[in-house]
Amino acid sequence: MFVPSNLEAGKIVTTAVYGGVLVAIGGNYDDVNRLCTEVAASRNWGFVNVNLRPYYAEGSKTVGYEIAEQLGWRLPDAVVSPVASGSLLTKVDKAFREFVDLGLVSDHAYKIYGAQATGCSPVSQAFAAGQDFIKPVKPDTIAKSLAIGNPADGPYALDVVRRTQGALADVTDEEVIEGIKLLSETEGIFGETAGGVVVGTYRKLLREGLIDPAAEVVLLNTGDGLKTLDAVAPTSGPSITVSPSYDDFEAAYKEITS
Repeated sequence: MFVPSNLEAGKIVTTAVYGGVLVAIGGNYDDVNRLCTEVAASRNWGFVNVNLRPYYAEGSKTVGYEIAEQLGWRLPDAVVSPVASGSLLTKVDKAFREFVDLGLVSDHAYKIYGAQATGCSPVSQAFAAGQDFIKPVKPDTIAKSLAIGNPADGPYALDVVRRTQGALADVTDEEVIEGIKLLSETEGIFGETAGGVVVGTYRKLLREGLIDPAAEVVLLNTGDGLKTLDAVAPTSGPSITVSPSYDDFEAAYKEITS
C-alpha cells in the first residue's frame, strides 16, 4: 500500500493496522500515483487506482445505485459530489443513466455539482474559466483526501457537470471546517474534510442562486470525521475544565453563560 507521508494520522493508522507493507511517500497524491505507475510497469504489480482503475471506477457506481434505491427507486433533483480525481462524480452520473436505461427508475432531469477545496481546485477553476482542459496545481488544503492537483478524470467531470447543467465550485479551508461543524450540529453526522467541502460548496451554490432551495439534493459525505480530527481539533474542545466540585462547576458555568 502506498500513501502520502503527510496523510492524516488517523488514515495511516487505520490502514497500517490491517497488516501488509505500508509505504509512505514524501509527496502528495500526484507523486504517489506517478511512483505507483512506475512500479506497476517495472514490477508488474496491480494497483487499484492505476492499472486496475477501471474496476475501481466502476465500483464507484454503487453510490449512484444506492442513492436511487434509498430514495425509493427514483432519482434526486441534484447531487453534490466531492472532486479529487473526478471519478466518483462521473460514475454517479453513469449509474443514474444505467438505471434509466434498465427501466429501474423513471427518467428525471437531474443536475450534478462538483465540490473542491480552494487550495486544490483545478477542475473548479477550469469550469469557471470555461475551459475543457485541466491545469495542474500544487495542493495546499486541509482536505487531503481531495488533494489531487492533476485529476485523471477532471475533463470527464467537466463534461458531466455541463451536460447536466450543474456547476463546480470551491470553498476555503475555513468554510470546510464550518461545513463539518454544521453537519455535526444539525444532523449528528461527523464527516471528514471531504464532507465539509461538500457542505460548504452546497451552501455557496445556494447563496449564488445556482441551486434551487426547494430542490431535493443529495450531498455525498465520503468519510468519517474521526479520520481527520486534526482539521477540527484546534477549534473543538472542552468549553470549561473544572475540578470535581459542584460549586466550581456552578461558578464556571455561570461565567460562560452570563
